[in-house]
Amino acid sequence: MFPAILIEDLTKDYPVGFWRRRHYRALDRLSLSIEAGEVFGFLGPNGAGKTTTLKLLMQLIFPTSGRAEILGRPIGHVDARRRIGYLPENPYFYDYLTAEELLTYFAQLLDVPTAARRKRVAGLLDRVGIGRERRFQLRKFSKGMIQRVGIAQALLNEPDVLFLDEPMSGLDPLGRRDVRSLILELRDQGRTVFFSSHILADAEALCGRVAVVAGGRLAAEGRLSELAEFTARGWELVVANLAPEALERLRPLATRVTEIGTGRYTLELPLTQAPERIIPEIASTGATVVSMNPVRETLEDFFIQRITEAGTGARGAMAEGEHARR
Repeated sequence: MFPAILIEDLTKDYPVGFWRRRHYRALDRLSLSIEAGEVFGFLGPNGAGKTTTLKLLMQLIFPTSGRAEILGRPIGHVDARRRIGYLPENPYFYDYLTAEELLTYFAQLLDVPTAARRKRVAGLLDRVGIGRERRFQLRKFSKGMIQRVGIAQALLNEPDVLFLDEPMSGLDPLGRRDVRSLILELRDQGRTVFFSSHILADAEALCGRVAVVAGGRLAAEGRLSELAEFTARGWELVVANLAPEALERLRPLATRVTEIGTGRYTLELPLTQAPERIIPEIASTGATVVSMNPVRETLEDFFIQRITEAGTGARGAMAEGEHARR
């Protein structure tokens, strides 16, 4: 069984300069394999090469070297293109059309049968949270509402593979929750979702596997459990109604004490200090343990560490691009 998305040594150089032309390497020998039915997070800071990768896969630009396949077909093959959906980073639509008119127009381009067109457009607008505003011109929409319309258009052809470039951009907390729910629904339907983001909490909530890119290069790739679930470094207790004298008795046991409010503190304990031994002592003072959590390295910690390791040299940028051209 072939992967839903296969990328092999994909590279993109851009010529820069006027008098003396040089080459800037935006993407450097990227290789990835994404299985069908997977939610895959493509993570990196701004300028890491995420949008370049998606544009190459959509053939909006063309690679300097390397290759890619979608659903077992070379990128650009008609059979593959019929089965994909794409949301660009900054979608731009015809300002004087309404959301309904826009999606109806795209549905016509996609040869959605006339009998199903109106129902599908209405259902998608409902699903992304566009209500009576669907009859307003798009020039009256906020950035977040445009983003919702963009997600709807990406789903018009009921794609098997969905490419989303920063899908949470411009969305409020409610919109972010809705998009997360939608992505998980698509996964449960067996569809493949490949989305780029620099918002790491989204990847932690959605992805089975992620790739981290830095400076145009792959810095790390694997299952989220392999990247984020590191050994606990300690414990964090939130305690309420803790008297000052009781706090002083507990202070030597903690590596850090942070006052949240009157009588409410966060106590950070080292791994050597078992929380089950200190909790009875806290309870004996009349205080209440509100929560207890392990302190772990998060995906964000890992992300920052890898970006730092990659450094500016990872980009390879102009010097390597120029060397590769020679």
